[in-house]
Amino acid sequence: MPGFEIFGDEERRQVQDVLDTGVLFRYGFDAARKGHWKAKTFESEFAARLGAAHCHLCSSGSAALNVALAACGVGYGDEVVVPPFTFVATVEAVLLAGAVPVFAEIDETLCLDPRAVEQVLTPRTRAVIPVHMCGSMARIDALVDLCRRHRLVLIEDACQAVGGTFQGRALGTFGSMGCFSFDSVKTITCGEGGAVVTGHADLYRLAHQFSDHGHDHAQADRGAEGHPVLGMNCRISELNAAVGLAQLRKLDGILARQRETKQALKDALAACPAVTWRQVPDPEGDSATFLSFLLPDEERARRAAANLAAAGVDSCFFWYDNNWHYLRRWDHFRTLQSPARLPQTTLPNFAGLQEARVPVSDGIIGRTISMQIKLSWSDTDIASRGERMAAVLAKI
Repeated sequence: MPGFEIFGDEERRQVQDVLDTGVLFRYGFDAARKGHWKAKTFESEFAARLGAAHCHLCSSGSAALNVALAACGVGYGDEVVVPPFTFVATVEAVLLAGAVPVFAEIDETLCLDPRAVEQVLTPRTRAVIPVHMCGSMARIDALVDLCRRHRLVLIEDACQAVGGTFQGRALGTFGSMGCFSFDSVKTITCGEGGAVVTGHADLYRLAHQFSDHGHDHAQADRGAEGHPVLGMNCRISELNAAVGLAQLRKLDGILARQRETKQALKDALAACPAVTWRQVPDPEGDSATFLSFLLPDEERARRAAANLAAAGVDSCFFWYDNNWHYLRRWDHFRTLQSPARLPQTTLPNFAGLQEARVPVSDGIIGRTISMQIKLSWSDTDIASRGERMAAVLAKI
């Protein structure tokens, strides 16, 4: 995920447009901004690219998750099925909505296993949040079918999968809402930013209102606007949107380079007998932000991660020990330690969070290594990296 690797004249021009007007706020000041609407333009172009009816840009991917849950009416006492392998923001958003996260097992897609999701459903289940981890997709067709049959809200966390598709359709457009991140290390970046997309006008309206203190955005004068819902401030600035707009227009080239790099590295490791590849339901739609592979057991995965680092192969992650992305190290969720007094401890189903165990996922993540794909690597860098990786992994 390149993010800051590709800042250039395009980003500088877009930011300078904003600075020249002096209007950094995304709303109003129509005359002063001289026709420059960076957030609105980003939203229009991103929605068109994804084939989504509506897009709302907000301050972060984490904010996008909070907005989507609020717009979809998920709240106190609801259960929301989530994977144990994700970024912590997915679970934080559920907890801050007053709901209870319920962890279902992943499979070797590294995403939610639809069969495991079905096993954890209860009468309190309100929503499912599949996370398209490390650039590739969950079995989203099966998850859509499951949510339809059980009348559940499907919210896609596509924060790590901008530009990914499944059977030609953009990830993030299968559920009621899709969430994206544009932070500094995502495929494209605003510095800080995120977005929600949806095909439902009512959900878009609620998301837009909730993101801006409940403003209805029906008047030219913000002071005259109504406040039909309770909301908060999840707004993005025009400066952040300007950076993202330039990056969005580079997305095709980014994806092509990532895919080319990933294939070259896979080819370099083809003769390593201990390596098996992450399952990708639709290889054509992989955004290729990571090269993810599995070793036969945890001991060899740990040894491989250490030996790759010693060989100078950086940007490799052994997720099982990672405290940002895997449940095993998330004790603050199990104990609900927070400076705020959150209400979930009064719920009888809260004990399920404290006792969450995912042995199948442990067995998968304990064998998995992912290497981040970078745009800054030259062809020579890629070839050298492939040779070093092959030398290490052939001996595992």
